[in-house]
Amino acid sequence: MSANTDRLTGDLKNVVHDAQHILKDTAEDASEKARAARERLLAAVESAKECCKNLEAKAVEGAKATDKVIREHPYQSIGIAFGIGLLAGYLITRK
Repeated sequence: MSANTDRLTGDLKNVVHDAQHILKDTAEDASEKARAARERLLAAVESAKECCKNLEAKAVEGAKATDKVIREHPYQSIGIAFGIGLLAGYLITRK
């Protein structure tokens, strides 16, 4: 998984964890407004959990697909990586 995907997944997990603590801490508040807020928060937590699972699954699928292509075409993959490295090196050193 890429660094951005890892960070996003970690952030989503932190939000879910924090929201679950908030739900536990406000469980004793019996006002109608608090109950409605808890229900919305619970729905948001469930949605975030599902989004996190989907994101992880897509990242794994992408990694597997990339691995398959590289294994099927190893020399082409090396050539492409070499070419991108040369281009990046040229662009970085150019003033």
